[in-house]
Amino acid sequence: MVRLLFATLLAAVLGACASVNAPPAPKKAVVPDYRYLIGPGDQLNVVVWRNPELSGVVPVRPDGKITAPLIEDMVAIGKDPTELAREIEDRLRKYIQNPVVTVVVRNFVGPATEQVRVVGQATRPRALPYRQGMTLLDVMIAVGGLTDFAAGNRAVLIRKTEDNKQYSVRLQDLLKGGDVSANVEMAPGDVIIVPESWF
Repeated sequence: MVRLLFATLLAAVLGACASVNAPPAPKKAVVPDYRYLIGPGDQLNVVVWRNPELSGVVPVRPDGKITAPLIEDMVAIGKDPTELAREIEDRLRKYIQNPVVTVVVRNFVGPATEQVRVVGQATRPRALPYRQGMTLLDVMIAVGGLTDFAAGNRAVLIRKTEDNKQYSVRLQDLLKGGDVSANVEMAPGDVIIVPESWF
């Protein structure tokens, strides 16, 4: 009974979101000078030149911090790899002369605020790490396309970088009809809501 009520409520919410009379999404997403920011779940390869005992792969914990040899509980979340490398160098100066550090991200997750999310009637709804040049088609391939119950041409894109402005996207035309004119660029933090078809 609770599941049925929840499913009905979710369908109503998704239907209300999809019925918004939104303009079509612009082809290009303005993402000036995008820099990848480190997020929880990322794997970082920290290389300290001429000091292999201080180098290694470290995970970014859920609290956004890392721990490495001679460095405990350093905040990594929200920083780009170069910025984090300079901060590690500052901490290591207490122990070694002129440290040179390189940080390479090995497993990209990114901060939650920059992930692209797909909810509703996608085959595998989920959050994806944003990457520069990512398109709607890339996102839909990653989530496995639409379910048989999706109303793909009533989907809505909510763009966080534009104060949560809503745009309509034509997923059915793009995926089933092969209409590449329906493909648009994504921006960090975008949310795609795919409603359920009523019949």
